[in-house]
Amino acid sequence: MLRQLLITADPIDEASLLATRKMSQDMGAVVCFLGVVRQIEGDALVEALEYESFRAMAEHQFNLLFDQVEKRWPVESVRLVHRLGRVRVNEPSLWVEVVAAHRGEAFQACQWLIDQMKQVVPIWKRPLKAGGR
Repeated sequence: MLRQLLITADPIDEASLLATRKMSQDMGAVVCFLGVVRQIEGDALVEALEYESFRAMAEHQFNLLFDQVEKRWPVESVRLVHRLGRVRVNEPSLWVEVVAAHRGEAFQACQWLIDQMKQVVPIWKRPLKAGGR
């Protein structure tokens, strides 16, 4: 299984990511997920989220999750980009792509990966309230 992981402070360039997709002719499903910062976090209005990470452990945990995806689903590739630093409302903080032969496997693997990521990967977010409050 092809794996690509990028944890970066740079904005997510979805067009560039889509343009660099590689897949064999046997594949029939591509699931892409774009997680975008919303204006409401809990009960507060925010203007951005500040993401930080223990990068070495985050990379390790992502690779363990990729191992599990490879064992559980016949997936050809998984690519994941997670932002660090300040990410404003309506900007993407997470991009995930799963390529598989069939849509069910691609959807299941993508959702499982995101759900597990939120539980075990050491990336934390801190809301930055609107108006600096």
